[in-house]
Amino acid sequence: MKQNSPLAAFPQEGDALEQSIRPQMLADFTGQPQAVENLDVFIRAAKSREEALDHVLLYGPPGLGKTTLAHIIAREMGVNCRATSGPLLTKAGDLAAILTNLAAGDVLFIDEIHRLNAAVEEVLYPAMEDYKLDLIIGEGPSARTVRIDLPKFTLVGAT
Repeated sequence: MKQNSPLAAFPQEGDALEQSIRPQMLADFTGQPQAVENLDVFIRAAKSREEALDHVLLYGPPGLGKTTLAHIIAREMGVNCRATSGPLLTKAGDLAAILTNLAAGDVLFIDEIHRLNAAVEEVLYPAMEDYKLDLIIGEGPSARTVRIDLPKFTLVGAT
């Protein structure tokens, strides 16, 4: 896989060892007790309503476990976690490709979300708010907008 691909942040073959030593569930996570407690309440509420978890923003310096928490959220919800990084999403189409491949309830984790460019952000906002993706097909006077319904998903952004 190309290193500068938007999908390059997905787990690679060498990630197996790293995944085996990371906490897998909230009960295994050490530190950030208030964040863990809040996430536990939010996850239990979403599961009891049989809905996707609301979007989550995790912030702080490196090493606090933001990536680990994103994967734990997905595991606790019983869904897949699709991971990428803000700087890798250079075009709106990069994000659109990921969004259209999400299943209902999936977690989309965007590390360094503060580094998204404006064109990608403009696609992300309606996807988060309305679970809709507006795409422009063609150019010039023949261009048209197509609206695609997305499954309800959870965005976990880390900054």
